[in-house]
Amino acid sequence: MRLLHTSDWHLGRAFHRVNMLDAQSRFIGHLVTTAREREVDAVVVSGDVYDRAVPPLAAVQLFDDALHRLADLGVPTVMISGNHDSARRLGVGAGLIGRAGVHLRTDPAGCGTPVVLTDAHGDVAFYGLPYLEPALVKDEFGVEKAGHETVLAAAMDRVRADLAGRAPGTRAVVLAHAFVTGGEVSDSERDITVGGVASVPAGVFDGADYTALGHLHGSQTITERVRYSGSPLPYSFSEADHRKSMWLVDLGPDGSLATERIDCPVPRPLARLRGHLEDLLADPALERHTDAWVEATLTDPVRPGDPMARLAERFPHTLSLVFDPERSPQAPGVSYARRIAGRSEEQIAEDFVAHVRGVGPDVREQAVLRDAFDAVRADETVRETAR
Repeated sequence: MRLLHTSDWHLGRAFHRVNMLDAQSRFIGHLVTTAREREVDAVVVSGDVYDRAVPPLAAVQLFDDALHRLADLGVPTVMISGNHDSARRLGVGAGLIGRAGVHLRTDPAGCGTPVVLTDAHGDVAFYGLPYLEPALVKDEFGVEKAGHETVLAAAMDRVRADLAGRAPGTRAVVLAHAFVTGGEVSDSERDITVGGVASVPAGVFDGADYTALGHLHGSQTITERVRYSGSPLPYSFSEADHRKSMWLVDLGPDGSLATERIDCPVPRPLARLRGHLEDLLADPALERHTDAWVEATLTDPVRPGDPMARLAERFPHTLSLVFDPERSPQAPGVSYARRIAGRSEEQIAEDFVAHVRGVGPDVREQAVLRDAFDAVRADETVRETAR
């Protein structure tokens, strides 16, 4: 059975104020064309279909168009909700849409109920594990501790229990939206840390012949059977080195795999330039970035005059301008943003405690801070999906 694995469409998201709907529409066309030309048997979409719980109308219309085009193609599609989606909104009409061959899996209670497709060698069971916010689903799975690993492990227990009751030789494909240990992050993914832990081990998915992951925006192989497709388009300059693609997966009768990366159309390359303004404007080696979306980091000790306009004369698609003067982090005048760069919200809070009283939080206080951030994150998720 041939699968086409994609995820993290983020319909409605912009790239530094550049509207990406046209590029997202071209990607949908590319997806449909690939599925037809490469004779795909099933398409799997591993979450973050939308960029936010209440997407703009234009994004909803594009999703509606994607549903119709996938249904018209006649290739079954299995799709789960991600941490950016409202599971309840995305799942509206799932029963009716499923009759057209597009199977939406957004309810955590359905993790152990697969979409079963059949090829010449038998059944393939597709298990959809939507994004599982630990604080919201721990009661559903009967776990005491609300953590990513515990709820995913409980969901996979249901998968394995269902699979054990099926005909011998039934192959299993799992769709999941999670941060798996070993994955490389970028700046454009929303933090899902709970209890100080964001990632889960790949071994959680043992028993599946293929696990189609979503959440991380870089295409990557965690193990031979556990892979991220990555987002089809860039959503931050930290993705400048990404090769945007989908996975074409041939699942053999014995569960063996053959995989191929299918490149996605990207509207413009990304370039991250760094140096003194005059050097960036004069360096002939940078000519190749003229048509790229550019993030320029200026290291001039003194901020130069009118830098954005001057950069745009040479690089017309400059979208981001960062100032990082050449001086030590302890030097006077270093910005607060630079001092906290790369630090988590919890680490910033711990730094604040240390700054105010002269000593950082102890183990008990760290646990209180973790619980507070987890509660806020869960509350935000509830309020966002209830809008």
